[in-house]
Amino acid sequence: MQSGEVTELVQRWGAGDGDALAALLPLVYADLRRLAAQQLRANVGHDTLQPTALVNDVFVRLLGASRIDIGDRKHFFTTAAKLMRQVLVDRARAKARDKRGGDWQRVELVEAAALPIEADTDLPALDEALRRLALLDPRVAEVVELRCFGGLEVAEVATLLGRDERTVYRDWAMARAWLRQQLAG
Repeated sequence: MQSGEVTELVQRWGAGDGDALAALLPLVYADLRRLAAQQLRANVGHDTLQPTALVNDVFVRLLGASRIDIGDRKHFFTTAAKLMRQVLVDRARAKARDKRGGDWQRVELVEAAALPIEADTDLPALDEALRRLALLDPRVAEVVELRCFGGLEVAEVATLLGRDERTVYRDWAMARAWLRQQLAG
């Protein structure tokens, strides 16, 4: 996929060009579906959600937005990762409600290496911890979102964000330690 082409189409779509969306979808759909499949394999409890449905939920949320202000390919994929996170967190919260039969309890992360997300991770607690991390260090939070909710490897995150791999590894190591502390207490 040509990064420049995706960026151009994203910008045109954001400016209101519906034809740009039609051209953009085939270029990004396979990547988004692959990321959704990775995310769903990593998270038990979403057995009824298929990768296609998760990607479709992302596009429904994008299309439902009153204003789309996505500047480039990187911004598009980070926005998609955030939306996947929101969809999964919303589903976890809905499942936790008594009327849906949920009885979620806080689950500690056993090991720092438990991320990307362990099957028993309390997604609402992780979401809240990630919100706090974003206030402290947005750059590190962005790495966590792409790793945990986007399913990207460190090298892919580094490429997408235009950062050195060593920087992403350091950010990832710091984030794991911080999140382990936040979720354990």
